[in-house]
This record gives sequence, structure tokens and C-alpha cells, in this order.
Amino acid sequence: MNPSPVLEVAQFEVTPSSEAAFEAAIAQAFVYLQQTDGYRQHQLQRCLEYPQQYLLLVQWRSLEAHLVNFRQSENFVRWRALLEPYFARPPQVLHYQLLPGLA
Repeated sequence: MNPSPVLEVAQFEVTPSSEAAFEAAIAQAFVYLQQTDGYRQHQLQRCLEYPQQYLLLVQWRSLEAHLVNFRQSENFVRWRALLEPYFARPPQVLHYQLLPGLA
């Protein structure tokens, strides 16, 4: 049986005045997500009230696709190197799964 898809929810807070540079860097970094086995799709949203806050939603085939295929790969090292200079604090990352029959 195939595992249910997993939604990674990552909240980023970037240093003030670095929003444009962060957005340019993450646009480049998305290729590292897309090259990872088990990646499905992503979207990035910026907070209206707090413009230094971003929400990244990534769909993975499984939790292992994110935690092993991506986080333990060279793709993650490259991803992190592009983004880390802009973080005001470490990102908060949580994983969610759809509850069947409650969507």
C-alpha cells in the first residue's frame, strides 16, 4: 500500500529589507526540491500583515521523501546554502496529512 501524501508546511521569517533577495534566492532554490524523488508540487505565500514572513507548502509523496530523499541529500545542502543567509530565525517545519472523508 502506498503511503498517503504529506504536506510540508515551512514558515520562514527573513531579516528586514531582505525580502527581495530572499525571493530571488528561493526562486533559484526551487530546482533542488523539484529534482528530489517524491516531490510533487509547492507554493510560496507571503504574509500581508508581516511582510518578512513566508509560508512554503510542499507536497511530498511520503514523509520519507522529505526527511530522507531531500533532507539527507546534497539538494538540501544547496537549498539551505541559498536561503540561510536571509533567515531571521530558524524555520519552523511541520508535516500534515489529509484526513480521509474530512476534506
